[in-house]
Amino acid sequence: MASLRKARHEDVEQLVKLLRLLFTIEQDFSFDAGKQQQGLVMLLHSDRGCILVAEAAGKVIGMCTGQLVISTAEGGPAVWVEDMVVDPAHRGSGVGRSLMQAMIAWAEEQGATRLQLLADKHNPQALAFYQRIGWQSTALICLRKLSPSGAETRASIPQQGSNP
Repeated sequence: MASLRKARHEDVEQLVKLLRLLFTIEQDFSFDAGKQQQGLVMLLHSDRGCILVAEAAGKVIGMCTGQLVISTAEGGPAVWVEDMVVDPAHRGSGVGRSLMQAMIAWAEEQGATRLQLLADKHNPQALAFYQRIGWQSTALICLRKLSPSGAETRASIPQQGSNP
């Protein structure tokens, strides 16, 4: 069985590999190892984010990230869940469920009253998984617009191994 823990800097390379798997499924995102590494390092440095990993035999086999946001609807904190992925060889063994339970516990520790996530509508396995563990669909749809200043923001992000 896998053990769960918070991610460390030395996990980043393995986490990027898991994100490669995830982004081959999600139609709205493209894999870019540099960008994914940069985002992971930002989360590791953030006091409002959490990266949880599942580990077996010294190898990271699953991950889930969460970020604390302020919800005006809730009048307080909520957690945005992203990057839920389990290595295909370990799917169906409870790793994903354990990661999500641990993320819910982290959200509760932060005082969050709601968790939310996006799932690719063309990924029936993920949608069925979330439904099985009690997540509900909403009437909301996701819209996005990429910021033209995104490149400037990325230039100011600490790199792996640097101090915050």
